[in-house]
Amino acid sequence: MTGPFSLGEEHNDFRAAVADFAARDLAPHVDRWNAAHEAPLEAIKLMAGLGLFGLGGPEEYGGAGDFTSLCIAIEEIGKVDQSLGITLEAAVGLGINPIAHFGTAEQKARWLPDLLAGRALAAFGLTEPEAGSDAGATQTRADLHDHEWVINGSKQFITNSGTDITSSCTITARTGTRDNGTPEISSIVVPAGTRGFQVGPSYAKLGWHASDTHPLTFTDVRVPEDHLLGERGHGYQQFLSILDGGRVAIAALALGCIRACLEMSTQYAMERTTFGVRIGRKQGVAFQIADLDVMASAAHQLVYAAAAMRDHGATAREFNRAAAIAKLYATESAVTAARVATQVFGGYGFMEEYPVARFYRDAKVLEIGEGTSEVQRLVIARRLGLPVE
Repeated sequence: MTGPFSLGEEHNDFRAAVADFAARDLAPHVDRWNAAHEAPLEAIKLMAGLGLFGLGGPEEYGGAGDFTSLCIAIEEIGKVDQSLGITLEAAVGLGINPIAHFGTAEQKARWLPDLLAGRALAAFGLTEPEAGSDAGATQTRADLHDHEWVINGSKQFITNSGTDITSSCTITARTGTRDNGTPEISSIVVPAGTRGFQVGPSYAKLGWHASDTHPLTFTDVRVPEDHLLGERGHGYQQFLSILDGGRVAIAALALGCIRACLEMSTQYAMERTTFGVRIGRKQGVAFQIADLDVMASAAHQLVYAAAAMRDHGATAREFNRAAAIAKLYATESAVTAARVATQVFGGYGFMEEYPVARFYRDAKVLEIGEGTSEVQRLVIARRLGLPVE
């Protein structure tokens, strides 16, 4: 890719290594893993062996690389399989980052080494049945009694929350009421296996079949007071800042989807013959594939411009806008790209034997997770100064 945010030699070398790994060690097993409808620990172990869960993490606890490197890894893994890409994205962007950014030295030393090494996964419990895009409406409560948080409530659609190596879930919960009557929301780390913390059955999802997603319930769950993450009452703001990084990472995942659709469509159009000619000779097909190339190029610029801002200390306001723009454009383009690719393949695109069907299923949720397209437009509009509600 060319342009103002072309990657340097080090990042390009890293991309080549991850792409080679994904093609060699992951791609041959993707169909089997998706058919099993669960997150494959085999794949997680392979990604951990390459150090992917440590990307962007603190070096003193086993981390390495920067945020741009994480986006590259998510893009390349997502180009092979979106389920594996979201497993990595959620593990790092949502599981590790709250602890890495807001944890005390003791909390980091307790939880980060295993998470950064990929020996354990952490989840991020924000969404609730009545609090999706309106995350500030969380109803889960945590009351402090005798130096313990007593937690009651529920979460839903939580990625990486029920695997055999899930070690904890960081949740938002109401810990009180402010003087103005608004809820005080804090972040608390709840270890897996804590009494009263129940992981519900895995969802039967439209896509992302090889990722782990569960509802969670908390019934008089007790955790020590020192499991509070960051300052009491700042949980909502903490999670919003974490989501900005997550949105760029989801945009990188979407970029992987666009590139996969572009490559599959191009190859198929060069091989498939109808009415005596290859379909790539037909403008109706060729022009649609050309549009996919435009989408991939534009999404690349937006994703890595935002990643560079994160790595080089842009203000929170600047990064917030860039993250929203990247997420909105890349994810909506991915949905279009998957639809176009399926159309290029015709009837074969509807068959499970072709990967394009899997990408078609997997694409839609990109417009929903970590902030819907509507939320991204709201963020962008507000950054323009519009008084939108």
